Amino acid sequence: MQNKNNLAILLDGKETARKISRREAGKRLLAGMAAGAAAPWITSAHPIWRHFENAELWERAEDAAAENKLTFLNEEQFASLVLAAETIVPGATKAGVAQFVDLLLGVDTSTNQKVFLGSLGQIETQSAKQFGKGIARLSETERNELFAAVSRPDGAAYKAFLHVREWIAGSYYSSEIGMRELGWLPDRVFAEFPGCSDTDVGH
Repeated sequence: MQNKNNLAILLDGKETARKISRREAGKRLLAGMAAGAAAPWITSAHPIWRHFENAELWERAEDAAAENKLTFLNEEQFASLVLAAETIVPGATKAGVAQFVDLLLGVDTSTNQKVFLGSLGQIETQSAKQFGKGIARLSETERNELFAAVSRPDGAAYKAFLHVREWIAGSYYSSEIGMRELGWLPDRVFAEFPGCSDTDVGH
């Protein structure tokens, strides 16, 4: 029987065993932020962090995870998120980032859901404007060009990019893969996270 405290994410049809729960990882990231040691892309007001602090939300997400299906995004939105995540944080697909974000969105407020869809939609609009097609249909080179464009502070989709990026980065660095990248080892869970630059999570 699945240990609900670990919120196992299904990757390639298999459960990834964890020795530290994803919720605990997220809470440690928040603790690092409070201590001034966390990455600069973390903003406490972003909705992803509420999930790590709110036990009720987390339990609802765990219940949704057991069904192993999309809980909020449609197939097209999910495909765009998968490729956006992999472009922003290489390795995001292996870490199950898009699946995890979908789980959290599925139990989030309608306001936060609308903000996410609006932000992803702005990036999709930029993709259509720049290449005449959506994110899911872009080549790797085109995706890199798209996210180079939307990550510019003077760009129209910059705020949308930052919002989506934090969903992606928070999901990635709370996974075992992301935790290891930050320095966590199975036999040594550090009290604080080492610093992480903006370049580690996209532009």
